[in-house]
Amino acid sequence: MGNLIPDKIKRQAGLLFHMGRKYTCPFCHYSSRDLKPIGIDVPVLQDKQVVGGGKRFGGCYKCGSYDRERLVYAFLKEKMKIFDNGNEKSILHIAPEHNLSKILLEFGFREYICCDLFAPGYTYPKHVLNINILNIPYSDHTFDLVICNHVLEHIPADMRAMKELKRVLKPGGSAILQVPISKNSLVTYEDFSVTEPKQRVTVFGQSDHIRIYGQDYVNRLEESGFKVNRINISREFIHYGLNPDEDLFIGDRQLPSILR
Repeated sequence: MGNLIPDKIKRQAGLLFHMGRKYTCPFCHYSSRDLKPIGIDVPVLQDKQVVGGGKRFGGCYKCGSYDRERLVYAFLKEKMKIFDNGNEKSILHIAPEHNLSKILLEFGFREYICCDLFAPGYTYPKHVLNINILNIPYSDHTFDLVICNHVLEHIPADMRAMKELKRVLKPGGSAILQVPISKNSLVTYEDFSVTEPKQRVTVFGQSDHIRIYGQDYVNRLEESGFKVNRINISREFIHYGLNPDEDLFIGDRQLPSILR
């Protein structure tokens, strides 16, 4: 009998069931009493207490946005005030999230470049360019803002990628550099001999991840030339359905001393 009910009606009924006042998605403005389960339950992610990975309640029932996407948007909107200070910024967005990218596109910034490393069998929106983060085809000091949200854990030469992101960032610019990170590991764990997707799920928590970052992640960013600000705004904007344990890692490219 349940199969006779149209999917549209099921969806509407689900949205009514989960409706409430505890959370409000900043993208679709749906207000709910709880969040949708997302991620997968992998023992290594539990053992290492990986923030930003694993099974958790963090999805929006209406638009499907994830907690980590809403966190970046909250920082841009509420802290950077990026939508209040004109549209003259130049932005590079690596592996752009759908909801966040849509808003940034519609705002009409002076330059908004979206890119990803295209993989066989996948389709990408027309505005997304096929670019390798290890070789970004833009001049030094091009962008005011770089957004790189849960990308570096996929890249073997992650510090080379960090340096490339810093290279294209203007002096005085900022980069949002999010990764899943272990709360109880001081040192990043990586093993490049683990290549099989099933092995990677067991060892790193996801088939295309090649490391689990530890608390030394900040050191990697600093060694790549960033001045890092590690902040937590999740508790301040918990009504957006953010993970209270997830910090933001903001890498700033310092102004030359002559300009300070």
